[in-house]
Amino acid sequence: MPNIEIAFSPSVFNHFEVENSVVVVVDILRATSVICTMFHNGVKEIIPVKSIEEAKEYKRKGYLVVAERNGKKLDFADFGNSPFYFTPETVSGKTVVYSTTNGTNAVTIGKSALDVLIGSFLNFTAIKDYLLEEDERNLLILCAGWKGKFSLEDSLFAGALASELIGSGKYSTICDSTQASMDLWSLAQNDLPNYLEKVAQRHRLKKLGLDDVINYCFTKDITDVIPVLKGDRLDALKR
Repeated sequence: MPNIEIAFSPSVFNHFEVENSVVVVVDILRATSVICTMFHNGVKEIIPVKSIEEAKEYKRKGYLVVAERNGKKLDFADFGNSPFYFTPETVSGKTVVYSTTNGTNAVTIGKSALDVLIGSFLNFTAIKDYLLEEDERNLLILCAGWKGKFSLEDSLFAGALASELIGSGKYSTICDSTQASMDLWSLAQNDLPNYLEKVAQRHRLKKLGLDDVINYCFTKDITDVIPVLKGDRLDALKR
């Protein structure tokens, strides 16, 4: 039976064996929610880059660039990191370069795994069904966290997904962080709006006037698209 593990941040990723596992990367506020939104609205592909210099170099080459640090749009970028910017008119058929404080770091770190999928509440059921129907490997859910630290919002998603998968009878776990995440989700799920008041990133975004995305990023099943890492680019998974 496949095992589920959860890495609470990229800083602990190297402690997990992932060569024969599937990795689901999650950054609820906001990178993986933005990535899922872009694919839902027709983006051709996304190039995740770790550094600001890489993003600037792509900008010099004429690419459309989304870049932020500490929640704020960088001055050379075309867009900041809100899912509301990425309408079909903005991204359909285009290649977008993407660099964020936490999320794209987690995506690029995950490259050593056999497959890297992008998860969010927006594509929750699509990810769950794919793992239940089409995958027999161990699963690592990689939380982007905040600058190498634990984050509640990513761990809540991880707990929600692990609970569904283990509840199906197809997966099991011998991982303490998985058990902790499922316990967090069981505490939060019946009164999620109030529980989210505890989330530090919510308050960081509020100070910047960017917390209008909170309800959207915690909405389940807006899309059935699953972004997948292919080489150095994200594409839509073909099932």
